[in-house]
Amino acid sequence: MSDENNPQSSGDKLNIELNEEIADGEYSNLAIISHSNSEFVFDFIKVMPGMPKAKVKSRILMTPQHAKRLMKALQDNLTKFESQFGGIEDAGSPSFPMNFGGPQGEA
Repeated sequence: MSDENNPQSSGDKLNIELNEEIADGEYSNLAIISHSNSEFVFDFIKVMPGMPKAKVKSRILMTPQHAKRLMKALQDNLTKFESQFGGIEDAGSPSFPMNFGGPQGEA
């Protein structure tokens, strides 16, 4: 990345505000990624056991260039995490509906 695109290299600072509602975050255990020629769409979903429906909790859109930067940053963080805490086991692709291993609820 060139210095002209990096605000830190020129001494400029970027102030980022994080309000309480956003700081609480949203839990997601499923992400669906789609793309067009000009954007990537990331839908983050929370799937709950025994529930036939799941809601998209957050949708993020970004350019292909930003998606690639995100991929690199995520890979870097995963590498650092695994060096500190050990390898992350890949459980493979989930089956649908997702079974969380507990008893099925009855009403």
